[in-house]
Amino acid sequence: MAGEGGRDVLVPVGDSETLRRTVTYAVERAYASITEDADEGEVTVDTVGTPLTLHFVYPARWRTVEADPADVESARTLLDRVVAWAREDLDGLTAEDAPETVVFESSIVGTNEYVFSPGDFADVIAGYAAANDVQRVVVDPSFRPGGSAPILRSFEAELADRGFDVLEAPVTRRTRRSLPFTAIGLPEFFVVFSASFLFYLALGGWHVTDPYELITGVATAGVVAVTLASVALKGEVPNLRFVAATLARLAAYTPILLWEIAKANVALAYVVLHPRLPIDPRMVEFDAAVWGDMPVTTLANSITLTPGTLTVDVSRQHFLVHALIPDAETDLLDGKLERLVRFVFYGRESARIASPRERLDDREGES
Repeated sequence: MAGEGGRDVLVPVGDSETLRRTVTYAVERAYASITEDADEGEVTVDTVGTPLTLHFVYPARWRTVEADPADVESARTLLDRVVAWAREDLDGLTAEDAPETVVFESSIVGTNEYVFSPGDFADVIAGYAAANDVQRVVVDPSFRPGGSAPILRSFEAELADRGFDVLEAPVTRRTRRSLPFTAIGLPEFFVVFSASFLFYLALGGWHVTDPYELITGVATAGVVAVTLASVALKGEVPNLRFVAATLARLAAYTPILLWEIAKANVALAYVVLHPRLPIDPRMVEFDAAVWGDMPVTTLANSITLTPGTLTVDVSRQHFLVHALIPDAETDLLDGKLERLVRFVFYGRESARIASPRERLDDREGES
């Protein structure tokens, strides 16, 4: 919940086509509110000489425990550019010898938190706002952190629910071409259609010479693309180069997973065939260093596919797993599957992050 009665204004920042005009609007609103208060006699002894602060806040969107320095530098560069724009706009509104009426602060937030949905981003913004006594938020209409799928509430609605006075900047966006009778653009349609069509052919045995298979495949993929593209992609078009790299790493991960499943089968068979049946069932809890629906789902399913372990519950990054034998718990906390899943979705560098056991040891050492 934002602080009560804060004079300052917060602007969530992300690289978008309307960011420049949103900054101008925010500066104009901030300056207008100061002059209106002065004209109406609402400037009190406490506020005389105290300029209004315009906070430009960049919610971190990287998905690794240790952010790539290039991502951090890019965020800081964007914030510096935004502040420079704001100073330029304010100079155009005030006289050279006028007292300072609006000052600017910039910050990157959410660097150590899980942020994925619009609600998560709103929570991060709310934390910063509470710490800085900010109640008013100006939102860039093109800024959509966490996607804009129909099943998700909008970023603006999430902010409003947290008690903010939310104002969307009245700036125009370029007309986005979409297919007739839909809100789906051609890139989104092409990506989902291609994936659906290839999946249909794979299920049918790849009968690419059968006209019936081709016609029904095209029709089915078209229906799936039109109805589910906005949900599947959450309003964003994936980077095709990134998708290709991820699929290549996934192809490398599959035989390794099969090998881990085979080893677990042997270990479990030994326990089952042993006269004393040396099982020691237990529940294992740990926080996995994976982010996003697909990586979390892949790790959860990989654990379940490995005999001796069963994913019981997942809440964001927190896993609750049933382990049948001690060796299964050891393998879980050693984090081999977790590292491999990170490698698939985030690349080689992320595979070097500490294992769940190492992270637990560090946490116990700090306490």
